[in-house]
Amino acid sequence: MGTYNAKNLQVLEGLEPIRRRPGMYIGSTTSTGLHHLVWEILDNCVDEALNGHCDIIEITLEKDGGITIKDNGRGIPIDTFKKTKKSAMEILFTTLHSGGKFSNDNYKVSGGLHGVGMAVVCALSEKLLAASRRDGFEWIQSYSKGKATSKLKKGKAVRSYGTSVYFKPDLTIFPKTDFNIKLILEQAESKAFLNKGLKVTVSGVGEKKAFHYPNGIQDYIGEIIGKRPALTETLFYVEKDDKKMRLETAFQWTSGTETIIHSYANSIKTVDGGSHETGFRNGITKALRAYIDRRNLLPKGIASITSDDVREGLIALINVYLQGEVEFQGQTKGRLNSDITSQVESVVKHSLEHYLLENQTMGDKVANRVILSAQARIASRQAKETVQRKTNISHRLNLPGKLADCATTDKNKAELFICEGDSAGGSSKQARDRKTQAILPIRGKILNVQTATMTKVLANTEIQNIISAIGTGISPKFDYSKLRYGKIIIMTDADVDGAHICTLLLTFFYRCLPELITNGHLFIAQPPLYRIDSGKKMFYAIDDEERDKIIEKLNGHKYEIGRFKGLGEMPAADLKKTTMDIQSRSLIRVAIGDCENTEKTFVQLMGKDPEFRFNFIKEHAEFVQNLDV
Repeated sequence: MGTYNAKNLQVLEGLEPIRRRPGMYIGSTTSTGLHHLVWEILDNCVDEALNGHCDIIEITLEKDGGITIKDNGRGIPIDTFKKTKKSAMEILFTTLHSGGKFSNDNYKVSGGLHGVGMAVVCALSEKLLAASRRDGFEWIQSYSKGKATSKLKKGKAVRSYGTSVYFKPDLTIFPKTDFNIKLILEQAESKAFLNKGLKVTVSGVGEKKAFHYPNGIQDYIGEIIGKRPALTETLFYVEKDDKKMRLETAFQWTSGTETIIHSYANSIKTVDGGSHETGFRNGITKALRAYIDRRNLLPKGIASITSDDVREGLIALINVYLQGEVEFQGQTKGRLNSDITSQVESVVKHSLEHYLLENQTMGDKVANRVILSAQARIASRQAKETVQRKTNISHRLNLPGKLADCATTDKNKAELFICEGDSAGGSSKQARDRKTQAILPIRGKILNVQTATMTKVLANTEIQNIISAIGTGISPKFDYSKLRYGKIIIMTDADVDGAHICTLLLTFFYRCLPELITNGHLFIAQPPLYRIDSGKKMFYAIDDEERDKIIEKLNGHKYEIGRFKGLGEMPAADLKKTTMDIQSRSLIRVAIGDCENTEKTFVQLMGKDPEFRFNFIKEHAEFVQNLDV
């Protein structure tokens, strides 16, 4: 065994961590990550526009493969930063977590909040040239691979203000450094749509286009709808502005079935949605339900209107501007995590409901469109169930007795929760959606399949129940077409025993049903360990660290902490809200990364040789939390 001591440690200086692990900061080194560099600089320019300091942005694709982004904002500060005795410009381009957006003094609204964007671009560029026009002169400084290659220089005298950033991506980081003009045009257009009065131009590679939309997102919706037949002549538009949030949304129904919803937060496209999109969907659904009920339009045979019914044929754009600290999911900012669901829902619901009641001719058209979708949904489901019932009935007779199955036979919608113990199963059954969520309780710790013969594995009652519920069988008789659930979710207590059971289940799936992992069907639920009540507000924490962060944010306000001893003792309402509701839960998808290392890990930690487990426990025992003794 080789030695492992302080000599083996590495400390990465400056921006070297970005160059070593670029995927952590820009998602990947593919075309997506490459263009993320452009979006980072562009978003900084848009932030100037959002705060009233800029109305022109110019993007130029250079002949040498680089790109220049220029605005007429205030210009990057060039005065000396006291702590480092370097210029503010150099600090911004060479230091992580530096910027003027950590407080509300400089930017009331901003898309770039993490303080890493400009530094990331600099670190991953073989050449970067920044120019700031302010204080009567142009100030210039050059960089390469995260380091300044010149001092800040005073250039020509100018009267204008603004910033210009040229960069050329590093070929040693990116396999391809060709910018996609189409993507850049689309991004430029959206920035112009989302910011009334902002002019964005793109030139280079034989292209030159300017985008300027006085009516903002209302024009944007018109572009998206295009030649699609609109249900009504007038589109719906809602705008609400208060001290903490400005909401702007425009939407229209078409006679087609396609649903298109684009959401943005502080001018950044949230491709994975977030709380603003959830609030919008809830709001329009509740508004249509209320209108249909009030007008007594719901025909017999339809129990209720679903969110899917409402969204069919809907073309919508949601744009929110938030002040203060904005929480995105990761540096790529694909999802808005700031909790504004209820605010957006309330605004959209009341605005739309009021408008429909005042314009009942239009309201009835939309309501009838939604009802038609519901009727089609029910008819389709009935026809599908008739066919599937004939093929599935024989299998259903062999399902385990403890399985509380779901109603749907559509595996793409069906979910199987595997939970520990009958008490957890009882809580889960109360919290579930009976249409789509099935519950299979298992008794304690299942067999460790890593050390057992296949004969012993197949003789184990709990494993038999799992295999029977899933429906596929196992190798050599595995049949993927018989899979009954699109999502199989391991749901155990948030303590050490729960982690042990989860590990045994992961071992079973890895050894006996690896196809379900590689095809993305296996997930791990994230039930909370703590609930913190402060006045009317309620928070959940998955571990001690998250609990401590919540308490810190409460800033001295009174609070009470409750610790969930297990899923069986968790109120069904809490379990549903935190762990089972698709709108609010958090799941971890199980995937196999490095196959060789994964195999080695299972053999060492779950195999017959105790030495590896003993050494692992000795090395990691001090980090164990939530141990029930």
